[in-house]
Amino acid sequence: MIAAATAAAREGGAANRAMITVSVMLATIMQALDMTIANVALPQMQGTMGATQEQIAWVLTSYIVAAAIAMPLTGFVAARIGRRRLFLWSVAGFTVASMLCGAAQDLTQIVGFRLLQGVFGASLVPLSQSVLLDAYPTEKHGQAMAMWGVGVMIGPILGPSLGGWLTEYYDWRWVFYINLPFGLLAWFGVSLFVRETPLEHDRRFDLLGYALLALSIGALQMMLDRGESLDWFSHEEIIVLCATAGIAFYLYVAHTFTAERPFLDPALFADRNFSIGLMFSFVTGVLLLTTPALLPPFMQNLLGYPVLDVGLVMAPRGVGTAISMMIVGRLSGRIDPRIPVVLGLALSAQSLWEMSGFTPDVGSWEIVRTGLVQGFGLGFIFVPLSTLSFSTLPVRLRNEGTAMYSLARNIGSSIGVSVVFAMLARNSQANHAGLASYATPFHPPLADALARGLVDTSTPAGLALFDAQVTHQAMTLAFLQDFRLIMWFTLAAIPLTLLLRPAARRPSAIPPRPGATPTSRR
Repeated sequence: MIAAATAAAREGGAANRAMITVSVMLATIMQALDMTIANVALPQMQGTMGATQEQIAWVLTSYIVAAAIAMPLTGFVAARIGRRRLFLWSVAGFTVASMLCGAAQDLTQIVGFRLLQGVFGASLVPLSQSVLLDAYPTEKHGQAMAMWGVGVMIGPILGPSLGGWLTEYYDWRWVFYINLPFGLLAWFGVSLFVRETPLEHDRRFDLLGYALLALSIGALQMMLDRGESLDWFSHEEIIVLCATAGIAFYLYVAHTFTAERPFLDPALFADRNFSIGLMFSFVTGVLLLTTPALLPPFMQNLLGYPVLDVGLVMAPRGVGTAISMMIVGRLSGRIDPRIPVVLGLALSAQSLWEMSGFTPDVGSWEIVRTGLVQGFGLGFIFVPLSTLSFSTLPVRLRNEGTAMYSLARNIGSSIGVSVVFAMLARNSQANHAGLASYATPFHPPLADALARGLVDTSTPAGLALFDAQVTHQAMTLAFLQDFRLIMWFTLAAIPLTLLLRPAARRPSAIPPRPGATPTSRR
């Protein structure tokens, strides 16, 4: 009974670890790519489907909401039917749903198929993390998380670039069809090399607890996704969604502390490293997607970059992440894991500080260099945090733990993107009003420009051009203010490292719950 038979004999020993790693990495990359790859294809989808901008946004909303609601189920379903079996069903379902999305003929079909894609894809990332943690011995968890992190972090970074290239040279349907080879290889790899885990036949499903949690998460994701288009709390739909999310979460917490067998085991949150790790996972989610979400409109709308050049300029960020992950994976076990976390946060903050000084004349190299530094920092944060968060968590809680860890990162990304774009719109208006207050002939710089003929306000065309210049400067300032906001958020997370235990110990050898029986591999 040593830690549930050492998690099914460490998934077959060292000989199979390489194949297990490749198989689960393919599934991870496939799911991570789909978080962002479809974004750049929305205009083409909109034309094909004859949809409005608000209607086509449901292609993204349906996927995000479905994945967020289904993700907490990962631990329970894996315990009841087996982790390997759930993994196989998830890969197969996600691949088939991707093909259906590519073949969709109208808006209703593609939104429905994206819902299926979100439901099946929700378990892929947490299951892959759990499988790798069990496949590798404790002293090699840092290396395992480095390899796993490459898929999780690189996917969202490279998604827009790959999506733009496929859309430009082929068709938007190929952003979904590209999942087929990944899905087939991942399915065969998991079926051949991953062993089944013990089942928990007596585990009951807390329907009320799950319903309250799903309602809270679903309402929150809907609010974050639709808030910008509905002008946030000036629209009653956002107010209703916010109230629903808050009330449902309160009821879920109250139910968890009073139920005999709640949906999520409270022992998850009694582990200090895991609880702090959830907070850091939220921070990582904010850093992972906010800057890549801001840079494309900054480069396209203000600097005049074409979409393919935007992808090329942003690609080095992913290279920096991959390199730093490999470095910190090699250093795992040799240094205090909190050191690379602090270093990674500092590097990310430094790059954001430099971004907050961008001008409309910034060159490509400056964007590449700052992106490379930020990507390097993210790799230093992600790997040791993933290792530390699960270093003291009992093995039997890993499936639930990895699901909540991924959920926290996804919620961080959603909240981060929503906040920075809301601030972008608000600051643009405020900056425009502030700059316009100086647009008077009594302001010396403007008076000098008028006298020298650099500005013409005597004709409607001249006034329109002058207003466009003011708007351009106001938008530039708003982007820089967002970069600085993310920088302060990053610096504020550094003190959290003091709450982590500096030395990871081997997970407790807690046997499976009564009634759990091992199942043979099929």
